[in-house]
Amino acid sequence: MISTLAHIHPNAQIGNNVIIEPFAVIHDDTVIGDGTHIMSHVTIFPCSRIGKNCKLFPGAVIGAVPQDLKYRNEYTLAEIGDNTTIRECVTVHRGTTEKNTTKVGSNCLIMAYAHVAHDCIVGNNVILANSVQLAGHVTIDDFAIIGGMSAAHQFTHIGAHTYIAGMSAIRKDVPPFVKAAREPLSYVGINNVGLSRRGYSKEKIEEIFKIYHILFVEKHIVSKAVQLIEQMLPETDTREEILGFIRKSEIGIIKRHSQNNGDEDIAF
Repeated sequence: MISTLAHIHPNAQIGNNVIIEPFAVIHDDTVIGDGTHIMSHVTIFPCSRIGKNCKLFPGAVIGAVPQDLKYRNEYTLAEIGDNTTIRECVTVHRGTTEKNTTKVGSNCLIMAYAHVAHDCIVGNNVILANSVQLAGHVTIDDFAIIGGMSAAHQFTHIGAHTYIAGMSAIRKDVPPFVKAAREPLSYVGINNVGLSRRGYSKEKIEEIFKIYHILFVEKHIVSKAVQLIEQMLPETDTREEILGFIRKSEIGIIKRHSQNNGDEDIAF
């Protein structure tokens, strides 16, 4: 059902079984996938690509030009994957020539008033709670959850299966499988609850625990901890995912809070 009170550019590509409510505005050079529901007062600017079976709630704005003074009206995109929910007043801006595309993956939940800035890459099954603010060039891997009113500094990288507490300032990279909280943002344990829910075995969770115990609790410098992990623990895909993340970090990873004396398991 497409309301006659919606404004839809004739060049917009609208899929099958799409619902567009009154007062939605869909500009030129846009693609809306099958089964997607565009609610009232949503604005979809040019160069936007919306996947299948998405839900966009009132006030959402997709594909606005980036808030970047270097932008010179280059042709760039904003992409939303399939089965993703965009709640009220969320903004997702187009990319710049740095990456050309801002991407939000499939099966994500982006809650009200969140902002995804230019050139961000958000993976699949990610949850951004209310008012999460992502600066430009932030990368978030699959299954990460970021608590409400948190803000990520530009170029930060948040690993897969992480859980970041609400109202966090994310200034350093957050490696996969961990929980992070406090100020400055710090390691407070592994995300064992989330990992269990996603089918990780007790043995695999124990392996992750051992890696992060060496890295964060034994008080080695990062390079020494990486060396010890390689020497002491068998090579597995999980070990290499963690170590690969650390090696690729350009701004450095979070640390364990200075007041901690051991491993933690905080319930947020």
